Amino acid sequence: MATYKIVHYLNQFFGGIGGEDKADFKPEVREEIIGPGQALAAGLGEDYKIVATVICGDNYFGENLDEATDTIIDMVKKYEPDMFVAGPAFNAGRYGVACGTICKAVEERLGIPVLSGMYEENPGADMFKQDVILVKTGNSAATMRKAVPNFVTLIKKMTTGEEVLGPAAEGYLERGIRVNYFAEKRGSERGLEMLVKKMAGEPFETDLPMPKFDRVSPGPAITDMSKAKIAIVTSGGIVPQGNPDHIESSNATKFGWYTMENMDRLSKDDYMTIHGGYDRQFVLEDPNLVIPLDVLREKEKAGEIGELYPFFATTTGTGTATNSAAKFGDDIGKKLIEEGVDAVILTST
Repeated sequence: MATYKIVHYLNQFFGGIGGEDKADFKPEVREEIIGPGQALAAGLGEDYKIVATVICGDNYFGENLDEATDTIIDMVKKYEPDMFVAGPAFNAGRYGVACGTICKAVEERLGIPVLSGMYEENPGADMFKQDVILVKTGNSAATMRKAVPNFVTLIKKMTTGEEVLGPAAEGYLERGIRVNYFAEKRGSERGLEMLVKKMAGEPFETDLPMPKFDRVSPGPAITDMSKAKIAIVTSGGIVPQGNPDHIESSNATKFGWYTMENMDRLSKDDYMTIHGGYDRQFVLEDPNLVIPLDVLREKEKAGEIGELYPFFATTTGTGTATNSAAKFGDDIGKKLIEEGVDAVILTST
């Protein structure tokens, strides 16, 4: 039997380079099996060989998207592999986005099968599950052992051209792709069986799962703005010069709190925008266009609002996964409630 060649992609942490302090690590290829690759190799057996491992820091990939992608494509191409595997990324957001991005690029440019894996709430999952098969994992590396059999099965099927079955059967994330197939029972029979099970309180599986949408009731109106404590929250990417917390320009996995205490307006010498989804030239000259501190200070001094909360919360909305955004909202909201804030002005771009 032929030996199938695999190239594996890892970030700086799983590649054994280091943690956050090495997140700017440039792409490097090593002809050895590293980290999670050991478990994959053991499961795949002697007919499959990981011929190289590409390692790249999460920050470097995110901040040099085109250059990093081109470099890694050239590294992969050299080995003429039969399969490309990235991660798994578990719940690491930047890593998940990198895995999805490079898998999609390898498939499009080199025409070989690709596979990755991540936790369903990883931002990369929402972004790439329609483009790339993503093995469903838990939220940490502790779940690797459970995911390995699904990786092994899919790698073998994809390299040999065997049919890949549905998400439930193969253990990958739902892709939202519909396919035609012949069911053993007609729809009316299946519908009646579901109805009977539902009436009996028994579990059943619908043919058409419906999306779940949050329903948020609006808060009560502020009756007296002259006594209200107001905060500013933005998805417009306003950060201190240098972006000290490394908030991503798109696909954000974090947010930041920054001061505007004792300031009448934000200075372009101290603040900038890192948002990747709009023409930033005007905001770089005047960050108050997104954080309207100048106008709110005037209203505070005039007694039209009671008090302005001295910190603003900020992130970027471009491409950010809804699960990440929901978590940001929960964390920000809890803090503002603890601080006695009465209302929030949410600014965008």
